Order: sequence, then structure tokens, then C-alpha cells
Amino acid sequence: MFVWIFDAPLFIMGPAIILLLCLFAVGGLIVVRRRLLPKLRIGAEDGDLNGSIVHAVMVLYGLAVALIMVSVWESYADASKIVSEEAASLAAIYRDVSSYPQPIRAELQKELRDYTDQVIHGAWPLQRRGQVPTAGVEHMSRFQAVLDTFEPATDGQKILHAETLRAYNLLTQARRMRLDAVETGLPAVMWTVIILGAFISLGTFFFFKVEDVRLHGILTSLLAIFMGLAIFLILALDRPFRGDLGIKPKAYELIYDQLMKE
Repeated sequence: MFVWIFDAPLFIMGPAIILLLCLFAVGGLIVVRRRLLPKLRIGAEDGDLNGSIVHAVMVLYGLAVALIMVSVWESYADASKIVSEEAASLAAIYRDVSSYPQPIRAELQKELRDYTDQVIHGAWPLQRRGQVPTAGVEHMSRFQAVLDTFEPATDGQKILHAETLRAYNLLTQARRMRLDAVETGLPAVMWTVIILGAFISLGTFFFFKVEDVRLHGILTSLLAIFMGLAIFLILALDRPFRGDLGIKPKAYELIYDQLMKE
């Protein structure tokens, strides 16, 4: 429902998240101090209890956010690694088929060029919108059909053909993993925990009895800024192929320009 957030510019989303939390922190603090705290009997002896509750809430929320941040970063790094592996497999296959006899060499090279071009100009725009591309399977099927027609005549060709088949299998595996990574992201329930947890954690700070309201507001705002930065980082990396930090097809472009371009 709110997936458009992942496509919004980071220089807008970052300040927006921090501003929203700061507004809640300052506004909520003012309301609680004026309307609620005067009605509660909070004494100096209650400070230890308040501190224990706040400490427990922050530890639980901090631990949850830290684990989520690690998971999101690992997913992003894994997706980047998958892209590099697929591009490397493409380069290896192209070099292998360059040693095949004509006319099968030209056919195989053409299919690989068409596939790489489709990944760059067809698949990647879809991935950036969170859609799983399907056109590449046609190119892979045609490449395999041509490859299956080749009958090695010498021991050298047999070795070359076996190596090409191995690289092709690695390519198809990497492609499948890349497509699976397109829809990688935190489920809605985890985003609910992150957002509600931030507001609850900030809310617990409203009930400290601090004489100077300015000091209370500054400390609460600093906490809000830190939480906003953590949420912003998770948002920026949650979808590996979307947004300003989305993985780019540079590895494929480099191979196409330096190796495949005629």
C-alpha cells in the first residue's frame, strides 16, 4: 500500500522521518506535561521505577531494530553479490562460446548479447518498480536450445562444452536468485513494530519529571533524531533494487560494452 515510499528520494524521506518523530516528541511532551502530568502523583521516589521502565523499553526496541538493521544489510549485500555472480557467469560463458566453431558460435554470442541487453534495458526498470521480470527466460531457453545442438568432435571440444554447461548452470542459478531478491523486503508486521515501537519508546520519556522543559525537550528530540536515522537506514536498504540506493546494472553494462559489443 505504501510501497511508493521506497521510491521516494532519500534526501526527502530522511528529513521527513526525522521531522515527524521530532514533532511527535516535542508535541507529545508539551501535551503530557500540561494535561497529564499535573493529574498524576509523581514523586522523586518514582524516578527509579520510571527509569527501569524506560530502560527496559529502549533495550527491547534497540535490540529489535539492531537485528532488523543487520538483516536488511545482509539481504542488500547478498543481492549485490548475486548480481555480481550472474554478471561474472555471463562473461565466462561468452568467452567459452567464443571458442566454438562457426556458425554455432555466432548464434550463441547473439543470444548472450540479447539476454544481457534485455537485463539492462528491460529487466532492471521492472525490478526498480518491484516487479519480477520474465522476458529473460525466453533468451535463456533459446541459448540452451542452440547449445544442445552442438556435438563435440574432439576431446578439447568436450572439455570446453562441459565447462560451458557448468557456467550456464551457474548463470541460471544466479538469475533465479536475482529474481527472488526483487521482492525481498521486511513484511508489514515488522514495519509496524519498528514504527509503533519508536512512538512508544519516545512516549515513555514524556513521564519523567524534569524541571526545565527545555532540557526535557532537547533530550527527547535528540532521541527522536537518533531513532529517525535508524529507521531511515532500514528504509533505504530494505528493497535492494529500489530507491536511490537500489543496485544498478553496472556489472552487466561493463561486460556488454567491453566484451560483447560488436
